[in-house]
Amino acid sequence: MKANHFYSMLFITIGTLFVAFALESLMIPNRIIDGGVVGVAIMASYMSHIPFGFIILGLNAPFFWIGYKQIGKTFAWRSAFAVVMLALFSALPTLHSIEEMQNVEPILAAIFGGMILGMGVGLIIRFGGALDGTEIIAIISTKRLGFSVGEIVMFFNIFILGSAGFVFDWRSAMYSLIAYYIAFKMIDIMIEGLEESKSVMIISDFPAEISEAIIARLGRGVTHLYGKGGYTLQDREILYCIISRLEVAKLKLIVEEKDPNAMIAVEHVNELLGGDRNKRSIH
Repeated sequence: MKANHFYSMLFITIGTLFVAFALESLMIPNRIIDGGVVGVAIMASYMSHIPFGFIILGLNAPFFWIGYKQIGKTFAWRSAFAVVMLALFSALPTLHSIEEMQNVEPILAAIFGGMILGMGVGLIIRFGGALDGTEIIAIISTKRLGFSVGEIVMFFNIFILGSAGFVFDWRSAMYSLIAYYIAFKMIDIMIEGLEESKSVMIISDFPAEISEAIIARLGRGVTHLYGKGGYTLQDREILYCIISRLEVAKLKLIVEEKDPNAMIAVEHVNELLGGDRNKRSIH
């Protein structure tokens, strides 16, 4: 347990270093903001000339107290640790003195800043913490309002990212939106990994041939489900398997070779438990 806690704190620290680098070396010098409390802190720092680290600590403190009461102490402590480390890393003179980074084109700052920021935030979330108080409010509010956490966070961020147009200029707002979108995608990759799972259902007149090809060429197990067509009332075999998203294109080629008229339904798998997650996971 102690070892797991140590590794969690280590990766949260690495994640906050990524975030601090993205913000201080790429985004803030180019007046590009992130969403949530971090974005508010960047704009408040610009207008008040108070260091970003102090503002991010002050703005997040009440949110983490709420998280401690409503969600759990482990989450709250790890989140508070992440914010403190971000404040400390943001004050490092080294991050403010990399002129080659700070003088890049704004579009490059938005793209690479968003990538690095997303990697850092993804690590923090993956190991049990958070950097943004709006996520805590969203988690608590979703039960009462009926909206998903993502929908509530997006609602907040529409106003926050739009505010960059008034505080800086509208080019900054547009660059901020690009950075936010890239960071959002990178967070998904860091949390779920490149081996994100997809479930596939295949309806074909040649189920045996397709099943054998998937097992032989992808090394994935296939489950045969049995149903009945609603229009023809004929019995049908439906193939079901779990693959990684990197294998989706190859599976489509396999199915097309065996039956160009086959119907393929691909869905995202939010969580996969049990079995061999690498190969032959479904039999």
